[in-house]
Parts: sequence; structure tokens; C-alpha cells
Amino acid sequence: MASITIRNLGDDLKQRLRVRAAEHGRSMEEEVRDILRRVIGDGPSPRNLAASIRNRVAISDRVALEIPAREPMREPPPFDKGR
Repeated sequence: MASITIRNLGDDLKQRLRVRAAEHGRSMEEEVRDILRRVIGDGPSPRNLAASIRNRVAISDRVALEIPAREPMREPPPFDKGR
């Protein structure tokens, strides 16, 4: 079983965690384990990271952006040596 240390945890957050754990009748450690289980879940990790990222940032109905019309490329400058 692995363990972690959480550094730089604000006093306010620690106090809220302590109160929340007491409300649920368990230790702070058990409260944190429960929070992590609910947020991350006990299910297996996604096998395809690229597909997971693509699904997360997929186009949704919340934002509709207009794609501007493309213009033709301009001609590159001449690089002739014999001007």
C-alpha cells in the first residue's frame, strides 16, 4: 500500500478537512482517501491517453467559433545571387 505526503496545505483547508472528517465520523486520512476515490474513481485508467485527451477537448455546443476564410499565400521573396 502506498502513502503520500501533502506539503504546503493551507491551515484553512486542513481545518475544513478536519471538520468534514468529523462530520462523517472518520479520520482525516480516511476522509482524503474517500475524496480521492470519488474524484478519481476505482476504475481502470484509460488505455488510450490520446483518445482521452481528444474526448476532453472535443468541440462542444458551448462555444461556436467562426473559422476565418483562408487567403492565398504570398509569393516568397527572390533569393537570386546574381542581382
